[in-house]
Amino acid sequence: GSRSAQQGAAAGDGSAGGAVAHTPSTEDFSLSLLDTNLPAEAETELRSFIAKRLSKGALFEGMGNVASVGLSIPEGKVGCYYCRFQQESLLEMATLESDINAPEYVVCFLGGSEKEDTFRLELDKYIQNLKINLDLEQKNLEAFVSPYLRSWFEDAICPIQRVVQLFQDKLASLLHAALSYTPVEVKNADERTEKDISRFLAAASLQGLVQEGTMTSLCIAMTEEQHKSMVIDCSGPQPQLHNAGSNRFCEDWMQAFVNGAEGGNPFLFRQILENFKLKAIQDINNLKRFIRQAEMNHYALFKCYLFLKNCGSGDILLKIVKVEHAEMPEARNVVTVLEEFMRE
Repeated sequence: GSRSAQQGAAAGDGSAGGAVAHTPSTEDFSLSLLDTNLPAEAETELRSFIAKRLSKGALFEGMGNVASVGLSIPEGKVGCYYCRFQQESLLEMATLESDINAPEYVVCFLGGSEKEDTFRLELDKYIQNLKINLDLEQKNLEAFVSPYLRSWFEDAICPIQRVVQLFQDKLASLLHAALSYTPVEVKNADERTEKDISRFLAAASLQGLVQEGTMTSLCIAMTEEQHKSMVIDCSGPQPQLHNAGSNRFCEDWMQAFVNGAEGGNPFLFRQILENFKLKAIQDINNLKRFIRQAEMNHYALFKCYLFLKNCGSGDILLKIVKVEHAEMPEARNVVTVLEEFMRE
């Protein structure tokens, strides 16, 4: 079945939906609608789109996809995130007894932008949570499933935007903490704000983009540092930060977020965040290249120093390469010299 729900969020373009597909062992399946807030005509079009994808076998269990869909709604073409899944309990039974034809579901979320792809991982997690809590009884559908699906835009897409609006010019310190893996402690915040800050830090960190061992060593190094964690006190209207760090790189990117806040588009904020991480990774790779050259060339060592001085994020980059090159004597010597230069 196909299911959708319109969400009048700040951007005014969120829609949510889900579908149930009874998939017998034959090629046939039927789609029966569970819940939607799309107009009838658009719902039929969405159901047809999902049916085509299902018939091609293009939907893998628990993995979301994003596509552009043309529907009979004012926006016309919208970004559609769709994900097929089964209840956790039924999935376990189905693996034990292969002849069980457990109902399967397809959830669709519609937004005014194809850039929903930038939130695919968050939406996959959102569906995972639904899977765990799903109970097919009608009361569960009304009490949990429908409200849960209708709040997808606020819960999965808007946290980054809310953090930008809350922190404003203090956002540079949050970006700095995410990049340097400084532990962050949040005090006197409501549950949603605490979750939002935690999601922002996870989205802004380089987790998965630099080596796993580097991350672990960095986390240990940052925790052992004198300042230990950065403290965010949310008891007032504006968060107060203690033991906060910052640098020119993070301040420049903070400006990009603050400028983007006027449009109020959550997809734009996510794109800025991805660009921020991409630039940080490029800088790390450039510095590593210079260090390799500097092992044999004093002029390259000076180039390393100039790069660190001018990139705006020398303090963090030096920590990252120090951790990565700990086991390489020549590179370690270069990093030690650079640390001395930077201190002076």
